[in-house]
Amino acid sequence: MTARNGTVLHRVLRTNRRSLLLWALAVAAVTALYTAFYPSVGGGQMDAMLESMPSEFITAMGFDSMTTAAGYVTSTVYSLLGAVLTLVCAIGLGARLVAGQEEDGTLELELSAPVSRRRIYAERLAALWLTVLVLVVALSASLGVLSTALELGLSATNVAAASTGLLLFGGALGTVAFAVGAATGRRGVALGTAAAVAVTAYLLAYLSPIAEAPWMERISPFHWYIGAEPLATGFDGPGLALLAALAVLAALGGAAAFTRRDLMV
Repeated sequence: MTARNGTVLHRVLRTNRRSLLLWALAVAAVTALYTAFYPSVGGGQMDAMLESMPSEFITAMGFDSMTTAAGYVTSTVYSLLGAVLTLVCAIGLGARLVAGQEEDGTLELELSAPVSRRRIYAERLAALWLTVLVLVVALSASLGVLSTALELGLSATNVAAASTGLLLFGGALGTVAFAVGAATGRRGVALGTAAAVAVTAYLLAYLSPIAEAPWMERISPFHWYIGAEPLATGFDGPGLALLAALAVLAALGGAAAFTRRDLMV
């Protein structure tokens, strides 16, 4: 007798429901906190502050667009704190869902149950993506409320575009951690690999304008996500497609390795 579809997914979500709630509240709170500052620092005050900074630093950090509401929210929320919190949660969870539980012995319960490895892999990966989706929805809802209350004039379509990019960015790097963990059975390796990809993606995007090397941006997942400034310009099809391709390739590679690996069960 085979376990019902969704059994593994439901168990993972139920086990992590408290931490998911805390992560969602943290993302929403950070979004609200930094967005609420814009009316007091935007416009002329922001111009004066930027004039005191080196132009190279302003370009590298993307501060040159912070004089508009869309640019400010992109720099503080979507490029920085909102993205970092989402990545930390996604990468940590991705490394833990297979490799972490394999190391502490709790994955054996599912592996010895009447459910295939492919289903275990697929449903645990689905739990990762649903977690990232909840964080992105929390961010978007917080931003939508503040945009209306403070009259920031942010387009709902553009908020959806930026949030879709964050979903794919966080989900893709979380999938990298998940896939590496499933392939190796080592949580530390999964964390280190995904963290290295994330840091490299940020560095390539920020150093590209300084080094005048456009090729750095072209290979940076962070640039695929936010380089076209979707909060101001809307959906960036090529960037979203590249992030989706990264997620799919990582997921397929991890699945192939996980189904063949000797798990001693």
